[in-house]
Amino acid sequence: MEKQRTIKESFSLSGKGLHTGLNLTVEFCPAPENHGYKIQRVDVEGAPIIEALAENVTETQRGTVLSNGTERVSTVEHGLSALYALGIDNCLMKVNGPEFPILEGSAKLYVENILRVGIVEQEVEKDYLVVTEPIEYRDEHSGSVLRIEPAEEFAVSVLVSFDSSSISNQHASLTNMEDFPTEIAPSRTFVFVRDVEPLLAAGLIKGGDLDNSIVLYEREMPQDRYDRLADAMNIPRMDAKKLGYINHRPLVWDNEPARHKLLDVIGDMALIGKPIKGNIIANRPGHRVNNQFARILRKKLS
Repeated sequence: MEKQRTIKESFSLSGKGLHTGLNLTVEFCPAPENHGYKIQRVDVEGAPIIEALAENVTETQRGTVLSNGTERVSTVEHGLSALYALGIDNCLMKVNGPEFPILEGSAKLYVENILRVGIVEQEVEKDYLVVTEPIEYRDEHSGSVLRIEPAEEFAVSVLVSFDSSSISNQHASLTNMEDFPTEIAPSRTFVFVRDVEPLLAAGLIKGGDLDNSIVLYEREMPQDRYDRLADAMNIPRMDAKKLGYINHRPLVWDNEPARHKLLDVIGDMALIGKPIKGNIIANRPGHRVNNQFARILRKKLS
C-alpha cells in the first residue's frame, strides 16, 4: 500500500494578489499524517485555520474562495493543484492576506519549489477515494458536464468551448500525473476582454496583467470602448478589429487555455480531501461546477 506524503521542508513564494493587488506571501509547510490541506491566515489575530474542503468553498467567481465562516482566502486552486498532482496528502499553507499570490498565473513555481525541497513518505497509508461506477453531474445553466469513471489511476480530460470564430474549441488530457510538471503546470490563467469590465466593476483583478494571464479578445467591440479597457488594464491601445490573444509572452501551447482549465479541475478536486482513483472527463468546466461535482463525490464516496 502507498503511504501518505508531505513536503520535506518549508518554502515561501511572494507576489501580488490577482484580485486585491496586495503584496502577499504564502508559505508551504510540512504537516503530519491525516492532516490534509489546511490554510492559515497568519495576518489575522489568532491565526485562524481554514480547512481546504469542498463544502468550505463560498465563492467561485474568477477563482476558488475558501472560508471558515469569518475569514476567507481566494485563488488557492493553483497551489492545491500542484500538491494534489504531485501526490502530496498533507500540507499547511500560511498566507499573510486574503488570497494566494498569482505569481505567473500558473502552478509552475509551486511545482518547482515542491520538487526543490523534496517529498517524504510518512507512516500512514493513503486513503484513496475509489470510483466503482460512473458518476455524472450536468449543469443546465452552463451546459457543463462532469463525469468520473472507474480507473486504476487518477486521470483528467477537459473540453472547453469558446463562443468565437477566432478562437477554436480546445481539448487537453493528462493520463499520468508524472507529466503534470511539464505538460500542465506552466499553463496560465486566462480572461476574456468582454469579462474585464464587470470584473473591474466588482473590484476584482486589481493585480491582473499580461505577465500573469492570457487575455482573449474574441468579440469585436467599438474602438472607444476597447481603448477605455486597454487603459484600465494598463496595456497599449490596439486595433479593435483585430481579434485573438493579447499577451506579453507567447502561448506555451496552442491549447494553453484548455490545459489551464485542466489544472483548475485538479485544484478543485483536491478539495475532496482524498486522492482519487478515477478518470474525470470535464466538458466546459469552471470553478462553480467543479465545486458542485467535488461536493457530490465527497457525499457519495467519502
